[in-house]
Amino acid sequence: MMEQECRIARYRRLEREVTDPLAACLLHGIVEELEAELRKERPDWHGPRD
Repeated sequence: MMEQECRIARYRRLEREVTDPLAACLLHGIVEELEAELRKERPDWHGPRD
């Protein structure tokens, strides 16, 4: 599951770095889907601790 958290972090970083609004929106959707998957697997997971 640590791999899933790394994927989420990678997509979040990309979302912050892109300048195209459509790309940012698509990446945001990917992050939301990955987080939802992770919450199903680990109900105690509440996201990054930034």
